[in-house]
Amino acid sequence: MGIWKRIKNAAKELSRPTVSLEEKELLEWLGITPSNKKAVAEVTYFTCLKMLSETIGKLPLKYYQQTERGRIRAPTTEAGVLMTIRPNPFMTPTTMWTAVEQNCQHYGNGYIWMRTKFIPSTYGGEYHFLDMWPMQSNYVTPIMDDLGLFGNAGNIYYKYSDPRTGKQYMFRNSEVMHFKTWYSFDGFTGMPVRDILRATVDGASESQDYMNRLYKQGLTASMAMQYVGDLEDKKREALQKKFADLLSSPKNAGKVIPVPTSLTLTPLNMSLVDAQFFELRKYSALQIAGAFGIKPNQINNYEKSSYANSETQQLAFLVDTMSYRLKMYEEEINGKVLLPQEITDEYFYKFNEKAILRTDSKTQMENLAKAVNNGIYKPNEARDYLDLPAEKGGDILMVNGNYIPITDVGKQYEKGGGESGSN
Repeated sequence: MGIWKRIKNAAKELSRPTVSLEEKELLEWLGITPSNKKAVAEVTYFTCLKMLSETIGKLPLKYYQQTERGRIRAPTTEAGVLMTIRPNPFMTPTTMWTAVEQNCQHYGNGYIWMRTKFIPSTYGGEYHFLDMWPMQSNYVTPIMDDLGLFGNAGNIYYKYSDPRTGKQYMFRNSEVMHFKTWYSFDGFTGMPVRDILRATVDGASESQDYMNRLYKQGLTASMAMQYVGDLEDKKREALQKKFADLLSSPKNAGKVIPVPTSLTLTPLNMSLVDAQFFELRKYSALQIAGAFGIKPNQINNYEKSSYANSETQQLAFLVDTMSYRLKMYEEEINGKVLLPQEITDEYFYKFNEKAILRTDSKTQMENLAKAVNNGIYKPNEARDYLDLPAEKGGDILMVNGNYIPITDVGKQYEKGGGESGSN
């Protein structure tokens, strides 16, 4: 076979129409049933997504410095203003962090683009933060440049495809804060829970659809219509539609209708109790919540909960679930936002997790009073915790005058050590 004939044959093969793997008919022929339902439509999945996203959004981000005296609050910086006051003209920090965590949980990865500007100076110049923007994770593609196509080999870049304009942008690793879920074998990108529990989430969605259909038809069962003789298709369909309109929908619930003597209607649906529908639905909800690290009381399951137990579960949620998320966020923020000199001077950002552990007013006052009386808090620090202004003389630690150092215990009984030891 000559070279030209081979080229013609190759061109002919390439010109043949191809079948897309996204076509519904092909997927069904292969035994694959595509799911067009959104996981967010499932109430348990939505609740878990809401709980995690709002928890990140409600925690205030603080800027500290580690000194010889311990950790102290540090004056805010350009980046600190963006992350705690206004990241961009259209968002609040709460909105930004909530959107990032929602993208992270739903798509497996969350991204924030940090727009900077280089300002030259006599000694070379420095970068200044202008604003911060969360990026839609389904339009971001992380790229590992192993060949050095964009510069030095081994660097990471992020390609963003703008869904509105269709333009593509390439950002350096230092320009993007990348947050991910714990499920990552390469440590580079994370996987969402919905992909891991796709069957469970789809099953829960189907059970929700089933309940919706029952409500729409007035909680009445499907029926078999038995009649004598043979009817034409049009007459049978008309008869079927007549009784369907009379029996279905909530407005017809409990309605009595006349049925001809030659016609019999027999319910066909299986009882929800016999099918253990609600038990299976509850079990699926607990499975989805457990995969997210959400406690039963947070999805309104209070069967084995009391008030005290719910408070303990909230603490367990912070320790078991959010502590990992917060540590991951803090490490990425400190690694991407802090300047080299700030790292040298031991500055760092930290979320205040105590915001989700607030107790009732009585318990709060008792705890603050104990902390002040035992020299843990200064009075003004306790007042600041209650959003009250500082007062003069409130910046000193106070303790009970009857207390003595543990190293001095027993000295009062020694000779000359006190009244009980004197002659």
